[in-house]
Amino acid sequence: MIWNILKRELIYLWYYFEVQLSQIFWYWIIGMAIGSLISVFAKDQIHAAFGKINSRRWGVFGIIPACVLGIASPLCMYGTIPIAASFSRQGMRDDWLAAFMMASILLNPQLIVYSAALGATVLTVRIVSCFLCGCAAGLAVHFLYRDRPFFNFIGFTERESHDTDPNLLMRYLKSFGRNVKATGLYFLFGVLLSALFQRYVPQDAVTAAFGGNRAWGVLMAATVGVPLYACGGGTIPLLRQWMVQGMSLGSAAAFMITGPATKITNLGALKIVLGVKRFAAYLLFTVLFAFLTGMVTNLLI
Repeated sequence: MIWNILKRELIYLWYYFEVQLSQIFWYWIIGMAIGSLISVFAKDQIHAAFGKINSRRWGVFGIIPACVLGIASPLCMYGTIPIAASFSRQGMRDDWLAAFMMASILLNPQLIVYSAALGATVLTVRIVSCFLCGCAAGLAVHFLYRDRPFFNFIGFTERESHDTDPNLLMRYLKSFGRNVKATGLYFLFGVLLSALFQRYVPQDAVTAAFGGNRAWGVLMAATVGVPLYACGGGTIPLLRQWMVQGMSLGSAAAFMITGPATKITNLGALKIVLGVKRFAAYLLFTVLFAFLTGMVTNLLI
C-alpha cells in the first residue's frame, strides 16, 4: 500500500519535473552558449570600454555607461571585484565603480537569456530594474561619500583568465563546460523544486504569500530572496512556477533584485571590500530598493 502511494507520487513528480525541464531547458543551454561566447570573445573589450570612460569628463553621468557595461560583463562578483580594484588603482571614481559592480551583481548576458523563459514583460522589468538599481547605487555613493573613499580594494588583484587555450574552438568549449559545471546542479535542483511546488503547494498558498496582499507579497519575496538564491539559472524554474501559481510581477521583481545581490558567494567578498558599516548599508539599500521596485511594478503593470 505504502509502496504504491510512493510509486504514484514519484510518477507524478517525474511528470512535473519533465514538463518543467522541457519548458526551460533550451533557455539554459542558449544562455550558457551566449555567456561563454561573450566571456571568450568580448569580455576584454567590455572591460576595456569601461576603462576608457575614465578618461572622459562625464561627471556623475558616467554612472549610466558604467551600469550598461556592468550588465554586459559576463563575470560573476568574484571576477568583477578584482577588475574594479584594478580600475580603482587607475583612478576610477567610486560612484562609477559602485554602479558597475551593482549592475554586474544583478544581471549578465547569460541571466538575461535565462530570464526570457519568464516572458517578455518580466524580462523587461528585470533589465530596467537592474539598470536603475545600479544607477541608484552609483548616485548614493556619489552624494553620501563625495569626499570619502567607499571601497577598500587592498589585497584584491586581477585574476588570470581561464580563457587562454590557443585554439579558439577549444577555448569556447572549455568555457561552456565550466558553465555547465557551475550551474548544472543548481538548475536541476531548481526544476525539482518547481515540480515539488506544482505538486504539493496549493496555488492559494503562493498567492497569499506573494500575490494577494501586494505590499506584504513584495516584502515576503524580497526577504525570501536573501536566503534562497544560490544561482540565477536555478531560481528561474522556481520563479516561473510561483508566477503561474499567483506570484505578482512586483514580488518577482523584488526577488530578482535581493536574490543575486545577497547571494552568499557574493556577500563574503563584498564584506571585505566594504567593511561592516558600509556592508550593512548595502544590505539595507538592496532590500529597500527591491521593495520599492516591487511596489512600483505592481502599480504600473
